[in-house]
Amino acid sequence: MDEKEKKELEATNELDNHEEGKVQEEQPTVTEHEVVDQENTQDVKNVMERQASEPLHSNTSGEGSKPNNKVWPIISLVLAVLLVVALFKSPFAKSSNEAVATVDGVEITKDMLYDELLKTGGEAALNNLINQKMVDQAAKQQKVTVTEADIDEKIKEMVEQYGSQENLDQALQQYGMTMDNLKENLMVNLKVTKLINPEVTDKEVSDTFEQYKEQFNTPEQVRTSEILVKTEDEAKAIIKELEGGKDFAELAKAKSLDTVTKEKGGDTDFYAKGQKEEAIADAAFKLAKDEVSAPVKTEQGYVVIKLTDRKEAHTATLDEKKDEIKRTLIGQKVSEKQAAWLDDLKVKMKVENKLYPEKKDTSESAATNTNKK
Repeated sequence: MDEKEKKELEATNELDNHEEGKVQEEQPTVTEHEVVDQENTQDVKNVMERQASEPLHSNTSGEGSKPNNKVWPIISLVLAVLLVVALFKSPFAKSSNEAVATVDGVEITKDMLYDELLKTGGEAALNNLINQKMVDQAAKQQKVTVTEADIDEKIKEMVEQYGSQENLDQALQQYGMTMDNLKENLMVNLKVTKLINPEVTDKEVSDTFEQYKEQFNTPEQVRTSEILVKTEDEAKAIIKELEGGKDFAELAKAKSLDTVTKEKGGDTDFYAKGQKEEAIADAAFKLAKDEVSAPVKTEQGYVVIKLTDRKEAHTATLDEKKDEIKRTLIGQKVSEKQAAWLDDLKVKMKVENKLYPEKKDTSESAATNTNKK
């Protein structure tokens, strides 16, 4: 398994919101067979606490943003998807003795590389591929399909969770993934979800809404553009240029020291109080739309703020949130049921692991025990 693939596996347990103001939560220990990853993001995003996720595994091995507070401990299937598949593809079909590298003329062959890959993650990758094949077979037998429209809908939900396509792309890039990787992972997750097909009742949805009602509400938010400079005099000079007709976005790109917002013309996206430095938030929330602040002293220097938009506080209703809650509850039930479901598939299907034959005994003994019953 190369470094990129290892990084994808590690990212499964590390991925958190990268949006401004995120709070990284301590991740719980998970069993090897958990599939679904979760994210906390604004709005219903604000209500979803990430648990953890692992590649698609059964339990044969045994043990295994932007939110500012802990919220309802329910998984979001929308981000389950992020890193379910470890792509372990052998490049060794031809010329296995061909050198892939040399050290002072001494060859490292494909066979040697293959053996090393098997020792450093091959078993987990193979088990993952076996489980994926079982899912594919089960889907074929039960005539379960996942369409492009299904995948597009999930990607749309993820974009909404992250706040923008750009934010989602940055998250994928951070963990060495592409949109194609994401679509492949979504295909697997959606198949598993359709195959397990857990029931969620209206009562479960309404009970969940009532239990976490306050956390579904949206506080007042503002969207601003900012220019960060070192000194108050520089900030005053910026304001003078703005008064003279200069474009705020162009000045931000040319002069702001804030590397996060600079290339976006100073745009911060929406934020609530408590998600920005107190001095900045206090100044921003007092502004009228399109008004520019006086220089604001911050920990990094002096900021000039322009208010570009505002969202009033909103009290959520069950009707607004029921679909998202239902999706989340479905994801939770899939996560809870999938280990037993995969084990059951192994009993029903003929699985032969030729690289790690001792693992085959687990399925055979399970089948024997089942037959005895």
